Amino acid sequence: MSKVALITGTSTGLGQYLAVILAKQGYKTYATMRDTGKQADLQSLAQDHCVELIVKQLDVQDSKSVERCVAQILEETGRIDVLVNNAGAGFVRTTEQASEEEIQWVLDVNLMGVIRCTKAVISGMRERRTGHIVNIGSVGGLVGQPFNEIYCAAKFAVEGYTESLATYVQPSFGIKFTVVEPGGISSEFAKSAFGQFNNAGGMRDDEYKPILEKYIGGARERSAQGDTGVYQTPIEVAQVIADCINLEEPPVRLRTSPWAEEFCDLKTSADPDGTKLQAKVFKQFLQ
Repeated sequence: MSKVALITGTSTGLGQYLAVILAKQGYKTYATMRDTGKQADLQSLAQDHCVELIVKQLDVQDSKSVERCVAQILEETGRIDVLVNNAGAGFVRTTEQASEEEIQWVLDVNLMGVIRCTKAVISGMRERRTGHIVNIGSVGGLVGQPFNEIYCAAKFAVEGYTESLATYVQPSFGIKFTVVEPGGISSEFAKSAFGQFNNAGGMRDDEYKPILEKYIGGARERSAQGDTGVYQTPIEVAQVIADCINLEEPPVRLRTSPWAEEFCDLKTSADPDGTKLQAKVFKQFLQ
């Protein structure tokens, strides 16, 4: 029987390519998105690669939507072997300028969405004593960056959430956990983040302005030059994730490029894949 994979946020970029790669590898792949009216690009990509995907509606900000989608998949297949919490959103705005509504939105999409989907699938995985939950984090979950503090706060939280689950659920019930930490990805994600920034009033004329101009200017220059050190294509990152999913013993943490490894080196050099700390915490509290 084919393994069953559920991926969130597949209407663009990384989610699209990961869905196609897993389907090519023989997974029965459920590609989910908030608005199924945006599936044309995904279906076109699937057709190009001669694979079949099952598209379902799932809004990570709506518990009922998450629960309904998971229940439908379980009714159809009886199992979910892999969950990839890919849906997320960037946010560029200093704390002083961010509204409480914006802050709550960033935390809800990037953190609560991960928790909602994990909560929906974990009991079935526990009963079967198998499964793999992959959370798409960021180097911004390890290293704080200018004007990204709200986004980084959410991604730091995803790190802690994943790491905590890995210390007791994994050794007790056989469910694997991995947080993936890409650097820059050339996709709609960055465009969406800057689009949201512009829609929320853009650059304000205050003391932050010259610092923000320097930050945005550098980001745009690197993107325009196609800086291969910083940026990977969505398909490159998707392949790294797919390879991780197929490992017998996947890492707790996974950077997706040499640049990401170097950028996070001061935080990760003692325990690059997170398994040493995982074992240490388990021994400290549960042995």
